[in-house]
Amino acid sequence: MIRILIRMTCALILFSAFCSAQLSDSAPPPAPGSPEDLVQQGVKLSREGKQDEALALYNKILDKSPDFYEARLEAGIVLDLKGDYAGAQAQFTKAIDVAPTKSKEQAQRSLAFSYAFAGDPYKAGEAETQVFNTAVAKGDSVRAAEICNEVARIYLEAGDIDHAFKWYKMGYETIVHKPDLTDADKNLWLFRWESAQARVAARRNKADEAQQHVAAAKIALDKAKNPDQMRFYPYLKGYVAFYTGDYKTAIAEFQKADQHDPLILALLGEAYEQSGDAAQAKDYYRKVLEINTHNPTNAFARPLAKKKLGVS
Repeated sequence: MIRILIRMTCALILFSAFCSAQLSDSAPPPAPGSPEDLVQQGVKLSREGKQDEALALYNKILDKSPDFYEARLEAGIVLDLKGDYAGAQAQFTKAIDVAPTKSKEQAQRSLAFSYAFAGDPYKAGEAETQVFNTAVAKGDSVRAAEICNEVARIYLEAGDIDHAFKWYKMGYETIVHKPDLTDADKNLWLFRWESAQARVAARRNKADEAQQHVAAAKIALDKAKNPDQMRFYPYLKGYVAFYTGDYKTAIAEFQKADQHDPLILALLGEAYEQSGDAAQAKDYYRKVLEINTHNPTNAFARPLAKKKLGVS
């Protein structure tokens, strides 16, 4: 009994020490009114669609601390969401200058997204190329391939199909030769490559070729055995259907896809519009404007939705 009590006492001591370590490791909340606190408030406001209020907080920080990286970055994001792309790019350029080393990539990618919001895929590609080159220099072929796909997506949605295909191909060739790639990862990247080729073919109005790549993508996806990736398959089928003129199928497939993705919502709006249902189309465009993310999908969805709804 004594031995049991000793063991229990030791266990409790160890558990208490573990809990104390966990509490001490967690970052304390920022002091009220501090720049960090104001940034957190601004991010929350921006997510709620209150961009003007968020920007006022960021400007308050920058008036006193012009080199405060997080405020520069978040101000740029807000300005893009507001449609002030030149202002956003100025903020991101300054953010790159003052960013700590670990945040350089974030700032460079944000600048690329800003150019995508503004409809300039070439400038976006230039900004992302720096991130790609850094990944290659580090020998990080996975990151390099991911950036290739991100650049390709920007070109594709901007309508530059040839540049999109070039970057998708470079991404696949960058990763496929990685010596320690597992079979599951090989099939995952094959799924992405076949998906890319399907979407490119659809944009070129080559319906049969697109469907062949859709079928190949499904085979690779099944072999990858990655449930998290299954959600992209309805999007792929919907995308191919939309750009080959089958709007009924596009609507059915997009409705199975991620309803938090602004580009999917925008494409649903366009599919309904092409089907003659203007009311449903407007509902989906309004849903797009409720999403306040800063990424390549919203870079194309948000300006489109604004244009369709006639809002600035």
